[in-house]
Amino acid sequence: MAIEIAPLPTPASADPNLMKDFGREVKGVHPGKLTPEQLEEVKELLYKYNALLFRDVVVSPEEQYALTKAFDPQSENYGHGNNKTGNTKKSILHPDLKTIPRVPQVQLIGNGTVYDHEGLAEAKLKHPHHKTFHADAISDEDEEKGYTRFYRWHIDAALYDLEPPKVTTLYGLKVPGGSTQICRYDDGTGDELQVPLGTTAFVSGATMFDILPPELKSLAVRSKVRYSPHPYVWMAPARSNTTGLGLLTEDKELSLSELPEWTEDKLKALPMLWKNPVTGGLHYQVHPSGASAIEVAPLPEGASKEGALYPDGAIIDNLGEVRELLYKMQRPGIAPSLVYPHDWKENDFVLFHNRGVLHSVVGAFKPDQVRAFHQCNLAASDTPAGPSEEDVKRYA
Repeated sequence: MAIEIAPLPTPASADPNLMKDFGREVKGVHPGKLTPEQLEEVKELLYKYNALLFRDVVVSPEEQYALTKAFDPQSENYGHGNNKTGNTKKSILHPDLKTIPRVPQVQLIGNGTVYDHEGLAEAKLKHPHHKTFHADAISDEDEEKGYTRFYRWHIDAALYDLEPPKVTTLYGLKVPGGSTQICRYDDGTGDELQVPLGTTAFVSGATMFDILPPELKSLAVRSKVRYSPHPYVWMAPARSNTTGLGLLTEDKELSLSELPEWTEDKLKALPMLWKNPVTGGLHYQVHPSGASAIEVAPLPEGASKEGALYPDGAIIDNLGEVRELLYKMQRPGIAPSLVYPHDWKENDFVLFHNRGVLHSVVGAFKPDQVRAFHQCNLAASDTPAGPSEEDVKRYA
Protein backbone atom coordinates (compact mmCIF):
# COMPACT_ATOMS: atom_id res chain seq x y z
CA MET A 1 0.00 0.00 0.00
CA ALA A 2 1.33 3.43 -0.90
CA ILE A 3 2.29 5.87 1.83
CA GLU A 4 -0.09 8.79 2.02
CA ILE A 5 0.60 11.97 3.99
CA ALA A 6 -1.64 14.76 5.22
CA PRO A 7 -0.86 18.00 7.08
CA LEU A 8 -1.16 17.93 10.85
CA PRO A 9 -4.10 19.89 12.27
CA THR A 10 -2.47 23.11 13.41
CA PRO A 11 -4.24 25.39 15.90
CA ALA A 12 -5.77 28.70 14.87
CA SER A 13 -2.83 30.41 16.57
CA ALA A 14 -0.30 28.92 14.12
CA ASP A 15 1.35 31.05 11.44
CA PRO A 16 0.28 29.23 8.25
CA ASN A 17 3.32 30.35 6.27
CA LEU A 18 5.95 29.43 8.85
CA MET A 19 4.18 26.24 9.97
CA LYS A 20 3.16 24.82 6.57
CA ASP A 21 6.09 22.40 6.40
CA PHE A 22 5.96 21.24 10.02
CA GLY A 23 4.69 17.71 10.61
CA ARG A 24 2.66 15.24 8.60
CA GLU A 25 0.24 12.43 9.39
CA VAL A 26 1.31 9.21 7.69
CA LYS A 27 -1.46 6.95 6.43
CA GLY A 28 -1.57 3.52 4.87
CA VAL A 29 1.38 1.92 6.70
CA HIS A 30 2.18 0.59 10.17
CA PRO A 31 5.33 2.10 11.75
CA GLY A 32 6.43 -1.30 13.06
CA LYS A 33 5.89 -3.17 9.79
CA LEU A 34 7.58 -1.03 7.13
CA THR A 35 9.22 -2.59 4.09
CA PRO A 36 12.80 -1.42 3.38
CA GLU A 37 11.47 0.87 0.66
CA GLN A 38 8.79 2.31 2.93
CA LEU A 39 11.38 2.86 5.67
CA GLU A 40 13.52 4.93 3.31
CA GLU A 41 10.47 6.97 2.36
CA VAL A 42 9.59 7.53 6.03
CA LYS A 43 13.16 8.68 6.71
CA GLU A 44 12.95 11.25 3.91
CA LEU A 45 9.57 12.44 5.18
CA LEU A 46 10.81 12.79 8.76
CA TYR A 47 13.81 14.93 7.87
CA LYS A 48 11.66 17.05 5.57
CA TYR A 49 8.76 17.60 7.99
CA ASN A 50 10.44 16.99 11.41
CA ALA A 51 7.52 15.10 12.98
CA LEU A 52 5.38 12.22 11.73
CA LEU A 53 2.14 10.97 13.25
CA PHE A 54 0.73 7.46 12.82
CA ARG A 55 -2.84 7.30 14.18
CA ASP A 56 -4.58 4.34 15.80
CA VAL A 57 -1.75 1.79 15.62
CA VAL A 58 -0.78 -0.95 18.07
CA VAL A 59 3.01 -0.92 18.45
CA SER A 60 5.01 -3.31 20.64
CA PRO A 61 8.11 -2.12 22.54
CA GLU A 62 10.19 -4.32 20.21
CA GLU A 63 8.70 -2.63 17.13
CA GLN A 64 9.21 0.83 18.63
CA TYR A 65 12.85 0.08 19.40
CA ALA A 66 13.43 -1.39 15.92
CA LEU A 67 12.04 1.67 14.14
CA THR A 68 14.01 4.06 16.34
CA LYS A 69 17.18 2.07 15.71
CA ALA A 70 16.54 1.98 11.95
CA PHE A 71 17.42 5.69 11.80
CA ASP A 72 20.84 4.92 13.28
CA PRO A 73 21.59 1.18 12.98
CA GLN A 74 24.84 1.45 14.97
CA SER A 75 23.03 2.96 17.96
CA GLU A 76 22.17 0.63 20.79
CA ASN A 77 21.63 2.28 24.17
CA TYR A 78 18.88 4.53 25.47
CA GLY A 79 19.76 8.19 24.91
CA HIS A 80 20.70 8.71 28.56
CA GLY A 81 22.33 5.28 28.89
CA ASN A 82 20.55 2.06 29.77
CA ASN A 83 20.91 2.76 33.48
CA LYS A 84 18.40 5.53 32.72
CA THR A 85 19.82 8.85 33.85
CA GLY A 86 23.23 7.80 35.07
CA ASN A 87 23.36 5.90 38.35
CA THR A 88 22.26 8.82 40.46
CA LYS A 89 18.97 9.89 41.93
CA LYS A 90 20.21 13.48 41.93
CA SER A 91 19.36 13.87 38.24
CA ILE A 92 16.27 15.92 37.49
CA LEU A 93 15.23 13.18 35.03
CA HIS A 94 15.29 10.32 37.53
CA PRO A 95 11.62 10.42 38.67
CA ASP A 96 10.23 10.61 35.15
CA LEU A 97 11.46 7.34 33.66
CA LYS A 98 10.69 3.64 34.15
CA THR A 99 12.39 1.04 31.96
CA ILE A 100 10.53 -1.73 30.10
CA PRO A 101 12.43 -4.80 31.41
CA ARG A 102 12.68 -6.83 28.20
CA VAL A 103 13.41 -3.79 25.98
CA PRO A 104 15.49 -1.49 28.21
CA GLN A 105 15.81 1.13 25.48
CA VAL A 106 12.07 1.85 25.81
CA GLN A 107 10.86 3.89 28.79
CA LEU A 108 7.41 4.06 30.38
CA ILE A 109 6.40 7.64 31.17
CA GLY A 110 3.10 9.19 32.16
CA ASN A 111 0.97 9.81 35.24
CA GLY A 112 -0.77 7.78 37.91
CA THR A 113 -0.27 4.10 38.78
CA VAL A 114 -0.04 1.49 36.04
CA TYR A 115 -0.32 -2.23 36.86
CA ASP A 116 0.93 -5.36 35.06
CA HIS A 117 2.47 -3.41 32.22
CA GLU A 118 4.99 -5.09 29.91
CA GLY A 119 6.69 -6.94 32.74
CA LEU A 120 6.29 -4.19 35.34
CA ALA A 121 4.02 -5.34 38.19
CA GLU A 122 3.40 -1.76 39.29
CA ALA A 123 4.72 1.57 38.08
CA LYS A 124 3.99 4.86 39.80
CA LEU A 125 4.28 7.61 37.20
CA LYS A 126 4.31 11.35 37.61
CA HIS A 127 3.71 13.88 34.83
CA PRO A 128 6.31 16.64 35.25
CA HIS A 129 4.74 19.79 36.70
CA HIS A 130 6.20 23.26 36.28
CA LYS A 131 5.87 23.86 40.04
CA THR A 132 8.77 21.47 40.59
CA PHE A 133 11.07 23.26 38.14
CA HIS A 134 10.09 26.91 37.69
CA ALA A 135 11.25 29.64 40.08
CA ASP A 136 7.64 30.71 40.57
CA ALA A 137 4.47 28.88 39.68
CA ILE A 138 0.97 29.61 38.52
CA SER A 139 -1.33 29.96 41.53
CA ASP A 140 -3.56 27.06 42.52
CA GLU A 141 -6.55 29.28 41.77
CA ASP A 142 -5.38 29.97 38.22
CA GLU A 143 -4.49 26.33 37.71
CA GLU A 144 -8.06 25.40 38.62
CA LYS A 145 -9.17 27.82 35.91
CA GLY A 146 -7.12 25.88 33.38
CA TYR A 147 -3.89 27.88 33.17
CA THR A 148 -0.57 26.08 32.78
CA ARG A 149 2.97 26.51 31.42
CA PHE A 150 5.59 24.86 29.28
CA TYR A 151 7.60 22.65 31.64
CA ARG A 152 11.04 22.63 29.99
CA TRP A 153 12.00 23.18 26.35
CA HIS A 154 14.68 20.65 25.46
CA ILE A 155 16.32 18.22 23.11
CA ASP A 156 16.41 14.56 24.18
CA ALA A 157 20.12 14.20 24.91
CA ALA A 158 22.47 13.28 27.74
CA LEU A 159 24.78 16.17 26.70
CA TYR A 160 27.67 14.37 28.40
CA ASP A 161 29.53 11.30 27.12
CA LEU A 162 26.72 10.17 24.79
CA GLU A 163 25.76 11.73 21.45
CA PRO A 164 22.30 13.32 20.95
CA PRO A 165 19.77 10.83 19.52
CA LYS A 166 18.72 11.33 15.90
CA VAL A 167 15.04 10.58 16.51
CA THR A 168 12.63 10.01 19.36
CA THR A 169 9.48 7.91 19.21
CA LEU A 170 6.51 8.51 21.53
CA TYR A 171 3.59 6.11 21.74
CA GLY A 172 0.40 7.02 23.59
CA LEU A 173 -1.22 3.94 25.17
CA LYS A 174 -3.47 5.54 27.78
CA VAL A 175 -4.50 9.14 27.23
CA PRO A 176 -6.92 10.74 29.70
CA GLY A 177 -9.44 13.15 28.27
CA GLY A 178 -10.03 16.62 29.64
CA SER A 179 -10.59 20.26 28.89
CA THR A 180 -8.08 22.33 26.98
CA GLN A 181 -5.72 24.51 29.00
CA ILE A 182 -4.19 27.94 28.45
CA CYS A 183 -0.41 27.89 28.43
CA ARG A 184 0.89 31.21 29.75
CA TYR A 185 4.36 32.55 29.01
CA ASP A 186 4.21 34.95 31.99
CA ASP A 187 7.22 36.91 30.68
CA GLY A 188 5.60 40.30 30.27
CA THR A 189 4.65 39.75 26.63
CA GLY A 190 1.08 38.65 27.29
CA ASP A 191 1.72 35.61 25.11
CA GLU A 192 -0.45 32.59 25.74
CA LEU A 193 -1.50 29.51 23.81
CA GLN A 194 -4.55 27.27 24.01
CA VAL A 195 -3.35 23.67 24.31
CA PRO A 196 -4.90 20.21 24.66
CA LEU A 197 -4.58 18.65 28.12
CA GLY A 198 -1.13 17.08 28.51
CA THR A 199 0.08 18.13 25.10
CA THR A 200 3.62 17.71 23.88
CA ALA A 201 4.60 21.05 22.33
CA PHE A 202 7.03 21.16 19.40
CA VAL A 203 8.87 23.97 17.62
CA SER A 204 11.08 23.79 14.55
CA GLY A 205 14.77 24.47 15.04
CA ALA A 206 14.95 25.42 11.36
CA THR A 207 12.35 28.14 11.82
CA MET A 208 14.07 29.25 15.03
CA PHE A 209 17.19 29.93 12.95
CA ASP A 210 15.41 31.30 9.87
CA ILE A 211 13.65 34.12 11.75
CA LEU A 212 16.82 35.44 13.41
CA PRO A 213 18.18 38.83 12.27
CA PRO A 214 21.43 38.72 10.24
CA GLU A 215 23.77 39.52 13.15
CA LEU A 216 22.39 36.63 15.21
CA LYS A 217 22.50 34.27 12.23
CA SER A 218 26.17 35.19 11.85
CA LEU A 219 26.76 34.46 15.53
CA ALA A 220 24.88 31.17 15.39
CA VAL A 221 26.70 29.85 12.35
CA ARG A 222 30.07 30.51 14.06
CA SER A 223 29.23 29.17 17.52
CA LYS A 224 29.49 26.02 19.59
CA VAL A 225 27.74 25.46 22.91
CA ARG A 226 29.58 23.85 25.79
CA TYR A 227 27.51 21.75 28.16
CA SER A 228 28.21 21.10 31.82
CA PRO A 229 29.42 17.68 32.98
CA HIS A 230 26.40 15.60 34.04
CA PRO A 231 24.16 18.58 33.20
CA TYR A 232 20.94 17.15 34.66
CA VAL A 233 22.63 16.67 38.01
CA TRP A 234 24.44 20.02 37.77
CA MET A 235 21.21 21.94 37.10
CA ALA A 236 19.01 20.08 39.60
CA PRO A 237 19.00 22.79 42.33
CA ALA A 238 18.49 25.61 39.78
CA ARG A 239 15.11 26.90 38.67
CA SER A 240 13.62 27.77 35.31
CA ASN A 241 12.28 31.00 33.93
CA THR A 242 8.54 31.25 33.28
CA THR A 243 8.66 30.06 29.66
CA GLY A 244 10.60 26.88 30.47
CA LEU A 245 13.29 28.08 28.05
CA GLY A 246 16.42 27.98 30.20
CA LEU A 247 17.34 28.66 33.80
CA LEU A 248 17.56 31.70 36.02
CA THR A 249 21.09 32.58 37.11
CA GLU A 250 20.95 32.45 40.90
CA ASP A 251 24.19 30.54 41.59
CA LYS A 252 22.23 27.44 42.59
CA GLU A 253 23.92 24.94 40.25
CA LEU A 254 26.12 22.30 41.84
CA SER A 255 29.84 22.98 41.79
CA LEU A 256 31.95 20.70 39.60
CA SER A 257 33.36 19.03 42.73
CA GLU A 258 29.84 18.08 43.85
CA LEU A 259 29.06 16.22 40.61
CA PRO A 260 29.50 12.50 40.01
CA GLU A 261 32.93 11.64 38.68
CA TRP A 262 33.55 13.15 35.22
CA THR A 263 36.34 13.48 32.69
CA GLU A 264 37.24 16.18 30.15
CA ASP A 265 37.13 13.78 27.20
CA LYS A 266 33.41 13.13 27.78
CA LEU A 267 32.36 16.80 27.81
CA LYS A 268 30.24 18.03 24.92
CA ALA A 269 30.77 21.18 22.86
CA LEU A 270 28.20 20.97 20.07
CA PRO A 271 27.49 23.28 17.13
CA MET A 272 24.73 25.79 17.81
CA LEU A 273 23.28 24.85 14.41
CA TRP A 274 22.79 21.24 13.27
CA LYS A 275 22.63 20.41 9.58
CA ASN A 276 19.64 18.47 8.25
CA PRO A 277 20.90 15.33 6.43
CA VAL A 278 18.17 15.51 3.78
CA THR A 279 17.29 19.17 3.25
CA GLY A 280 20.72 20.63 4.07
CA GLY A 281 18.95 23.25 6.19
CA LEU A 282 20.31 24.50 9.51
CA HIS A 283 18.41 23.89 12.75
CA TYR A 284 19.02 25.91 15.91
CA GLN A 285 19.50 23.04 18.35
CA VAL A 286 20.52 24.14 21.82
CA HIS A 287 19.35 22.74 25.15
CA PRO A 288 19.44 26.04 27.05
CA SER A 289 19.22 24.57 30.55
CA GLY A 290 22.40 22.52 30.20
CA ALA A 291 24.56 25.14 28.47
CA SER A 292 27.54 26.48 30.40
CA ALA A 293 29.56 28.40 27.77
CA ILE A 294 29.57 29.52 24.14
CA GLU A 295 32.61 29.32 21.87
CA VAL A 296 32.44 31.85 19.02
CA ALA A 297 34.77 31.53 16.02
CA PRO A 298 36.08 34.70 14.31
CA LEU A 299 34.38 35.98 11.17
CA PRO A 300 35.73 34.28 8.04
CA GLU A 301 38.27 36.18 5.98
CA GLY A 302 36.64 38.85 3.82
CA ALA A 303 33.42 39.08 5.88
CA SER A 304 32.25 42.54 6.88
CA LYS A 305 32.61 43.34 10.58
CA GLU A 306 29.93 46.02 10.44
CA GLY A 307 27.22 45.16 12.96
CA ALA A 308 28.79 41.78 13.70
CA LEU A 309 28.78 40.36 17.22
CA TYR A 310 32.12 39.05 18.46
CA PRO A 311 33.78 39.55 15.04
CA ASP A 312 37.14 38.35 16.38
CA GLY A 313 35.69 35.35 18.17
CA ALA A 314 35.16 34.86 21.90
CA ILE A 315 34.68 32.42 24.74
CA ILE A 316 31.55 33.45 26.64
CA ASP A 317 31.65 31.64 29.96
CA ASN A 318 29.79 33.99 32.26
CA LEU A 319 26.70 31.89 32.93
CA GLY A 320 24.34 34.86 33.08
CA GLU A 321 25.61 36.17 29.73
CA VAL A 322 25.38 32.74 28.14
CA ARG A 323 21.76 32.35 29.22
CA GLU A 324 20.79 35.87 28.24
CA LEU A 325 22.23 35.44 24.75
CA LEU A 326 20.66 32.02 24.19
CA TYR A 327 17.28 33.31 25.38
CA LYS A 328 17.50 36.27 23.01
CA MET A 329 18.11 33.86 20.14
CA GLN A 330 15.61 31.15 21.09
CA ARG A 331 12.63 32.99 22.56
CA PRO A 332 11.28 34.23 19.18
CA GLY A 333 11.17 30.59 18.03
CA ILE A 334 8.69 29.54 20.74
CA ALA A 335 6.17 32.30 19.98
CA PRO A 336 2.58 30.99 20.10
CA SER A 337 2.33 31.21 16.30
CA LEU A 338 5.26 28.77 15.92
CA VAL A 339 4.23 26.05 18.39
CA TYR A 340 2.61 22.77 17.36
CA PRO A 341 0.81 21.38 20.46
CA HIS A 342 -0.02 17.75 19.69
CA ASP A 343 -3.49 16.63 20.72
CA TRP A 344 -2.79 13.09 21.89
CA LYS A 345 -5.26 10.27 21.20
CA GLU A 346 -4.87 6.68 22.35
CA ASN A 347 -2.61 4.66 20.03
CA ASP A 348 -1.02 7.75 18.51
CA PHE A 349 2.57 7.02 17.50
CA VAL A 350 4.75 10.09 16.95
CA LEU A 351 8.22 9.99 15.43
CA PHE A 352 10.16 13.25 15.65
CA HIS A 353 13.49 14.57 14.41
CA ASN A 354 15.28 15.09 17.72
CA ARG A 355 18.12 16.89 15.95
CA GLY A 356 15.67 19.27 14.29
CA VAL A 357 13.08 20.29 16.90
CA LEU A 358 12.77 21.39 20.51
CA HIS A 359 9.88 20.10 22.56
CA SER A 360 8.29 20.49 25.97
CA VAL A 361 5.92 18.70 28.29
CA VAL A 362 2.94 20.94 29.08
CA GLY A 363 0.05 20.89 31.53
CA ALA A 364 -0.93 19.16 34.71
CA PHE A 365 -2.82 15.99 35.63
CA LYS A 366 -4.50 15.01 38.85
CA PRO A 367 -3.02 11.93 40.61
CA ASP A 368 -5.95 9.71 39.57
CA GLN A 369 -5.66 10.59 35.87
CA VAL A 370 -3.75 7.65 34.40
CA ARG A 371 -1.57 8.31 31.38
CA ALA A 372 0.88 5.79 29.92
CA PHE A 373 3.32 6.43 27.08
CA HIS A 374 6.29 4.55 25.68
CA GLN A 375 9.31 6.67 24.77
CA CYS A 376 12.41 5.57 22.89
CA ASN A 377 15.52 7.38 21.74
CA LEU A 378 19.02 6.02 21.26
CA ALA A 379 22.36 7.68 21.89
CA ALA A 380 23.64 8.31 18.39
CA SER A 381 26.66 6.80 16.67
CA ASP A 382 27.88 10.22 15.49
CA THR A 383 28.04 13.88 16.48
CA PRO A 384 25.53 16.29 14.90
CA ALA A 385 27.00 17.88 11.77
CA GLY A 386 27.36 21.64 12.03
CA PRO A 387 27.35 24.32 9.32
CA SER A 388 29.50 23.76 6.25
CA GLU A 389 32.13 26.24 5.06
CA GLU A 390 29.60 27.46 2.51
CA ASP A 391 27.02 27.98 5.28
CA VAL A 392 29.50 30.03 7.30
CA LYS A 393 30.36 32.20 4.28
CA ARG A 394 26.68 32.65 3.48
CA TYR A 395 25.51 33.72 6.93
CA ALA A 396 28.59 35.13 8.66
